[in-house]
Parts: sequence; C-alpha cells; structure tokens
Amino acid sequence: MNRPLEGLLVLEFCQFLAGPSAGLKLADLGARVIKIERPGTGDACRQLSIKNLFVEDDSLLFHTINRNKESYAADLKNPEDLAKLKQLIARADVMTHNFRPGVMEKVGLDYSAVQAINPKLIYGVVTGYGNEGPWANKPGQDLLVQSVSGLTFLSGSAIDGPVPFGLSVSDIMCGNHLAQGIMAALIKRAKTNKGVLVEVSLLESILDVQFEVITTYLNDGGKLPDRSSAKGSAHAYLSAPYGMYETLDGHIALAMGSLPNICSVIGCDITDLYVDANSAFDNRDQLINRLAVTFKEQNSKLWLDLLESHGIWSAEVLDYKSATALSNYEYLQIEQQLDLGKGKNIKTTVSPIRLDNEKLFASKAAPKLGVDTGVINKEFEIN
Repeated sequence: MNRPLEGLLVLEFCQFLAGPSAGLKLADLGARVIKIERPGTGDACRQLSIKNLFVEDDSLLFHTINRNKESYAADLKNPEDLAKLKQLIARADVMTHNFRPGVMEKVGLDYSAVQAINPKLIYGVVTGYGNEGPWANKPGQDLLVQSVSGLTFLSGSAIDGPVPFGLSVSDIMCGNHLAQGIMAALIKRAKTNKGVLVEVSLLESILDVQFEVITTYLNDGGKLPDRSSAKGSAHAYLSAPYGMYETLDGHIALAMGSLPNICSVIGCDITDLYVDANSAFDNRDQLINRLAVTFKEQNSKLWLDLLESHGIWSAEVLDYKSATALSNYEYLQIEQQLDLGKGKNIKTTVSPIRLDNEKLFASKAAPKLGVDTGVINKEFEIN
C-alpha cells in the first residue's frame, strides 16, 4: 500500500515522548523519520525505562516510541557535524525539536536561521509551557504538567487527594497535536510554497483534552468539579448511574441511561431517591450506592446479559490479561511484531488508523544509536 506521507523527509531533534511520538505517527503514515541524536548517549529515552525493562542496550519504552525510524549521530556543538546537519536540513520537509527555549538559537538552528537554509521547511517545536512567557523555562514533564492543569482533581473520589492519570497523557496528546499541526502545515505549504512554524506545548495539550469540563467550569460560576463520595463513580460532572459497580465475581460499568428503566430491569427500588431527572444529579452518590448494593448480588455475566437484552449500555471491566484475550482484540489486529534480527522480536501495538481497509503495519524496530549515519551521508552526499 502506498502511504500518504511517502517521500516526506522528517528530521527529529526530539527526546523522551511527546516529540518522538509525533514522529512515530508520521512514520506510520509513510514519512521517512531520521532521529538526530547526540553521539555516545543518544535520545535520553534510551535509558528511561518503564518497569526497568530493557531490550539489549535500550529501554523497551524507547523501542515503543521510536520504531520505524532511522538514527543519525551528530553533535550540535561540533562545527563539522552542524555543517552536515544543515545539508540535511536543506533536503528535509519537516524538522522537529523539543529543546529548551534558546538552545536552538545558540546553535543557529532556530526557525529564522533554518528558513534561510530551507524556506519550505515545516518547523515543529514542543515545549512544556510555551516558547515564551513566565513559565517558558520551567521543566516540562508529564506529571508536573498534569499537576498544574487541574486534571488530577477529576479522577478518584471525594475523599482522595489529587489523583494523577496513569499514563503520560500530556506527552501523548501533545505528540498527537504536533502531528496534526505538521500535517495541516504541509497542506498550507502546498498552497503557499512557504515553510510554516508549528508550536505546541504540553500544558496547552492537556488543557485541550479537558475542553468539556473546563468549559463547564468557566460557565458554571467557577464551581470546582464535584467528585463523588461513592466508590466507582466515573465522572465528576455526570449523574448516576455513570460508574463502575462490583459484582459477585468482578466489576461492570454503566454508561448514561434512564435510571428508572435500569432500576426496573435490575430490581432496585429508588423511589425514595428519584423524583425526576434532576434527582440523578442531586442524589448522585446515594443512587450510586443503592445500585452498588444490588449489583453485588449476582455475577457479571448475568447482569450484562440482562442489561444488554434491554438495550442498556454496559460492559465488563477487564484487566490487560482479559482485554488482550478478547476475540475483538484479535479481530482489530491491535498487535504487531518488531523484528530485532537474529530471531528476536518485540510485541507492540499498531497504528489505530486504517487506510483503504488496511492497517498500517510496520515491523521495523527502533534503530541503534547512529546506525544509519554513514548510509545517510552517502545518500545525500554529505561531507
């Protein structure tokens, strides 16, 4: 299959997660992505591990984010290497970086300087809190950004303190936004024949993820999110029955729905708590607790069969072991294998995008540090 970004050359001067995850999205769509890495150490993510898992010399996390790319070793402080990079930049379509504000200006690779080398270049920048402003020099790390964004007061219950999201959600969403911005910039370049500066920040991305609830806050008299005191409530702003409920042998989840209808189906009396639709908000916690008592009486399958037969939106709550064993997981082709050579491989996920009914499989593993430097120099006649 011909992929839409084939023929596009991307130079990735990024480390860690946000910028490289954007590069991964572009690579899956067909772009050629070359990581520009510091000789000797490379992307700091090579040594940043999840659960202390490494594959040979690099972390499993690095392999997860940097599959389907090439690696070019160059020292930005070395004049010879810098001259070679400028030759590469002259041939590139896109360049991304997540250095602290001012770093690229010092080495002469800021947007203005690069425009003189390649006026058609799309230049993508990732920062923590914006390239300018009072927080420009603060460290932009996912947990720290979550902490200042309000996100940590959306999950958990009323008796909990702040609860961070269990994923690098700021990084991941910022990478998605960078990829979106770059593709929009490519369309603009096709119309104007000029380069485009694309800027994203972790803070703006994580605030954008919360656009529903922040809009609610801004238009509700400044009232803070009201997390439920009931165990399993799943949303600070939604009414009962929205949440997860313990059963005899596990848990089930209920989405939005008519409380009188649901309670009629499961045999739960709420007449003392429910007068009209407003009651689902006013008496949210008591209603969730009342439902919880009923759901504990039978197993998950019985409840799901009953609820689904009445068109009530519900699902079993699964861990990774059960979720990855689902027939639909296999049908959707969620997994792929990365070829490490010598009979070794890594299991990981595939791009969720389908084009013309085809998944975007890519078996190329993350590159060894600098492994492609010589080949790239020869290909582009860099000396």
